[in-house]
Amino acid sequence: MRRIWVVGGLGFGLVLCFVALLVIGTYTAAAGLAGGAGRALGLAKGAVPASYQQLVQKAGTSCPAISPALLAAQLYQESGWNPRAQSPAAAQGIAQFIPDTWQIHGVDGNGDGRRNVWDPADAIPSAAAYDCSLARYVKSVPGDPTENMLAAYNAGPDAVIRYRGVPPYRETQNYVKTITTLAKSFEAPTAPVATSRQSAAAIYYAQQKLGTPYLWGGDGTPEDNGRFDCSGLTKAAYESVGIKLPRVANDQWNAGPHPKRDELQPGDLVFFAHNLNDPRSIHHVGIYVGGGQMINAPYTGAVIRYDKIDKPDYIGATRVTQDGAKALPQRNAA
Repeated sequence: MRRIWVVGGLGFGLVLCFVALLVIGTYTAAAGLAGGAGRALGLAKGAVPASYQQLVQKAGTSCPAISPALLAAQLYQESGWNPRAQSPAAAQGIAQFIPDTWQIHGVDGNGDGRRNVWDPADAIPSAAAYDCSLARYVKSVPGDPTENMLAAYNAGPDAVIRYRGVPPYRETQNYVKTITTLAKSFEAPTAPVATSRQSAAAIYYAQQKLGTPYLWGGDGTPEDNGRFDCSGLTKAAYESVGIKLPRVANDQWNAGPHPKRDELQPGDLVFFAHNLNDPRSIHHVGIYVGGGQMINAPYTGAVIRYDKIDKPDYIGATRVTQDGAKALPQRNAA
């Protein structure tokens, strides 16, 4: 929402369209009417904070070009689910609307008579409405309607129309790939998740660190005397195979799709949270090695070791992919 692309004549009609599509029973029908768009309507368990899940699920079916997972990817990329986020460019709220764009495309999603950019109940459906308005503007352009919509979001709809598809701008092409890739980490898998090719080497790296003392904030550097904390170990393990993960555990959560407990494979990252309905509360991560065990750097005073994963605070797992890691927004580790 950091750009303002004014789509003439499409502002106010979006509210009625959005409200009509909020009815839960229209999810399946909307997918069918999309002409087989083939986009998963389900969200992976724990992928979206519970306080926003219903909003994202409903708004994400507003038109065939978007899905709940795609909308979740945009919101996560924009703000990391922070409803008070504000950028130096004056982008505001969980969806990062700039004021001029909000004036045109903001909707009263919760029906309280106000359009409040700081209220996710307004901002999340507004983000979906904005996406859908862009999709309608470029609907005559050949190619994938979702990719064209994302390109219009980044480069403006006129550029998409002019180039008859995603413009040949590196920033725009990267944005389209980033969001479509990141969306996979929010989708409920409809088939077994592909095996990670780098998993064995990541496990091998971690095994070489068994017995190393834990250090809060440790990255395994000489300055840390080769010691790690939990996310420092997983980051280093995957960096050893050429995949760069974020430093913080709850950001590593979105580095790929989420296999179910009975689909875990060695090399998957396994996560633990204070609140199983909120991935922002993730406090620990380890590397699954099979047999219900993980390698992890558990806490101060302990050493890197094997532990069981079946604990009350287990929230789920991520199968790390190269593209998934690259798609993650870069945030400060604070």
